[in-house]
Amino acid sequence: MRKTDHIQARLLIFTIGLLIMSLGIVLMIISDFGVSPWDVLHVGLYYQLGLTIGTWSIIVGIIILGSSALMMKEWPQFGAYLNMILIGIFIDMYMLIPFLTEPASWLGKVIMFTIGMILYAYGMGIYLSAELGSGPRDSFMIALQERTGWKISNSRRVMEITVLIIGWLLGGPVFIGTIVFSVAVGTFIGMALPHCKKITDKILNKANYEKKQIERSANG
Repeated sequence: MRKTDHIQARLLIFTIGLLIMSLGIVLMIISDFGVSPWDVLHVGLYYQLGLTIGTWSIIVGIIILGSSALMMKEWPQFGAYLNMILIGIFIDMYMLIPFLTEPASWLGKVIMFTIGMILYAYGMGIYLSAELGSGPRDSFMIALQERTGWKISNSRRVMEITVLIIGWLLGGPVFIGTIVFSVAVGTFIGMALPHCKKITDKILNKANYEKKQIERSANG
């Protein structure tokens, strides 16, 4: 099946994945237990310069995509731009929900953070399973790897450490959860992606079957 088949279904799956992933990001931010290195940067920029966290996510994404395009001498896939814009919008949307507030107890913080990280991993698994392109950070990671010859893991590590340090210097929320996220999120995503891919393939195969049945009836 080509990636262009059932584009509407793929876009829906892609958007649902980003909605879930963005909710995970917001829960981790609100938990006050630590956030991902990139969100340390986004929150730090918000603290220092105003605007909103979602807006900074989009602005940083634009800079990263531009850098990736210069390094690769080609434009990233359409999904990278959609990812960048929608995640920023969804983050700000969730931040406006009045009942999403910081838990009063340490246990509540840990539970909210853990739920957020699980949602982040499964949201990423869902949007990646739609195969419409990765986000700006992943695009930059690939560009960095191709230009330097480093392993993907080393390229990712350099990126994460760099933005973490910048975000921390800007006053971003570095805490226990940041370390937990950095160590554990790869495992969570590795577990989530096969499940999400299997479900997405079933949905797209069913849509493909129904399309063929309609075409046969029309040609009947």
